Amino acid sequence: MHISPRPADLPAGPDHETVPADARPLSRAAKGEVGRVVRVGLNGALHDSLDPDELERRLLEIGFVEGARVEILHEGLFGRDPIAVKVDDMRVALRRREAEAILVTRWQPASLHAVAEDRRS
Repeated sequence: MHISPRPADLPAGPDHETVPADARPLSRAAKGEVGRVVRVGLNGALHDSLDPDELERRLLEIGFVEGARVEILHEGLFGRDPIAVKVDDMRVALRRREAEAILVTRWQPASLHAVAEDRRS
């Protein structure tokens, strides 16, 4: 697997939007973590199996859009790959190398997130 440079490493500037400091690729998430999508795409970085624009298009079609709530439901046995992700109300399986193109923020354990939502109700 090779993705270069990682989306979080890209400098801010006219060609690159700024992202929150705590944003990180979905590929680094562990089972039970919850967050929100802040950006999708590799911004022209190389991906080992797909054209970056094609990968971005596919992820957006699946539902990985800015603001979508994501939760890691399951990890594969070998190398923690693939991962099962809940995107809003839908479940999707992704390879971690594809999840590298999805930047997320506001991580917290799923159990804490559920408690916070119950208190608001």
